Amino acid sequence: MLGGVAVLSILVIAFLAAAFGLSGASLSTDSAALARVDVQAFGGTVEQVRATTASGRSIPIAVHDGRLVPKGRLAPGQPVSVEVVVRRPGWVGWLAGSEDRERLAMRAPRARVEARWLTVAKDKAPRVSFDSGVREVAYGAPGELTRRSFARPHRSIVLDSGQPAGSIVIAAAARPWERLGSFQSVTWFPASSSPSVAASPPPGAEVSPSTPLHLIFSKPVSEVLGSARPTLTPSVPGSWHQTDRHTLLFRPSGYGAGFDTKLRAELPKAVDVIQSDGSTERASEVEWSVPPGSTLRLQQLLAQAGYLPVEWKPGGAVVARTPEAEVRAAIDPPRGRFSWRYPNTSDGLHEAWSAGQPNVVTEGALMAFQDDHEMETDGVAGPAAWEALMKDAIAGKRKPEPGYSYVIVSEALPETVTLWHNGHQVLSGPANTGIPGAETELGTFPVFEHLEETTMSGENPDGSHYEDPGIMWVSYFNGGDALHAFDRASFGTPQSLGCVEMPLEEAGEVFPYTPIGTLVTVES
Repeated sequence: MLGGVAVLSILVIAFLAAAFGLSGASLSTDSAALARVDVQAFGGTVEQVRATTASGRSIPIAVHDGRLVPKGRLAPGQPVSVEVVVRRPGWVGWLAGSEDRERLAMRAPRARVEARWLTVAKDKAPRVSFDSGVREVAYGAPGELTRRSFARPHRSIVLDSGQPAGSIVIAAAARPWERLGSFQSVTWFPASSSPSVAASPPPGAEVSPSTPLHLIFSKPVSEVLGSARPTLTPSVPGSWHQTDRHTLLFRPSGYGAGFDTKLRAELPKAVDVIQSDGSTERASEVEWSVPPGSTLRLQQLLAQAGYLPVEWKPGGAVVARTPEAEVRAAIDPPRGRFSWRYPNTSDGLHEAWSAGQPNVVTEGALMAFQDDHEMETDGVAGPAAWEALMKDAIAGKRKPEPGYSYVIVSEALPETVTLWHNGHQVLSGPANTGIPGAETELGTFPVFEHLEETTMSGENPDGSHYEDPGIMWVSYFNGGDALHAFDRASFGTPQSLGCVEMPLEEAGEVFPYTPIGTLVTVES
């Protein structure tokens, strides 16, 4: 009898141990899902699954055979908290508790590139390896990415580049339910005993004044250059930074590189420079081109500063008064509208003006601006002119002498000169233009030289030489043609050698209104 009780007691104890020992659940990470829940023999059923981000936002979860799979895409490395509630069967629950609650804090997996600088043997394709398997990748040039997905995890991929050297950006997702991670740069170089350098943007590419310039070396920078750094020519405000063992970055500051320039990074020693087609060239410099700024923005700035016969009003947000904003606007001009400053504007100006297109009106205005800023008055928007224009825009600076002048020379007999200023006719008087064989060229031209007195010399139509000293009130506008005073018995007919001659008093009145950049139209 006592033996039977003992056996029964042992069975009860064993049963209770099984009820407690086999009625639990475990929560762990999984190679495919976010997590896995394993329920023991007497554990019961999964009643609730809850996943949240670090900020407490709920993450929808589906449960398949104990695997917890997010219904939406998570970011690689994102912190996640998972909680699972298991409801035990009634009789086990009476003994071990009605439920088991398991918690797990984790991060979504993140796959990283193992080596970002590759040396590739001749006729071999570059292979990019990851520190863990990936299910999706995107790679290529920014904006031109190739996407690939895999049914099973891949630890490496082969790039069909077709080039012996190159550089890409690549991002990967370790799980099908993840978003792509951060892009990393990968550069491959041809196998060589000499160091190579890949530039981003590639050599010969067009760059904006503020484009960061990367130089990526096949060997550590310290081995290739030591402590020396490249030199940019022309000089550009900014500084070099070493972002990793193989990469130097130049980040421009202020107005950056000048528009319409060839920009060169001169290296302390010659290396194999990887060209845009993947070939290499032994050189000690890398070159890019900075294109001219926008003609439309040039006109907007000249109009704002009072150098054009039109004014400009922005159609949206005003460009911020910072160098960075002005450089961006010079590349991508803001919307806006031009309108004529004066209601009584000559047809010649209307015909010569075109918004967004190079024209003589813009050229003359730029020459006037250059003259006011003591620059070469060539009417070309070079780096110095652009920087001065942007600086004046930031400072709100306008033309020192307000107003706009325009001269019309008519060859209709009797020949005349008519001067307009600020939309009003200042004077109209007699003039002489060129004789046959030395005609005054028709068209519109900006004044390029302005002299109170000078000596004029040249050749007559018969080949003889002339030299006339003491010529007063001279405004050259087309090669050797000029507005000027000249002593003649009469005016109103062709008598000059191409210039526009006026009586002394009339020329003296015209002269103050015709500084460099003033437009002169000669019409028949």
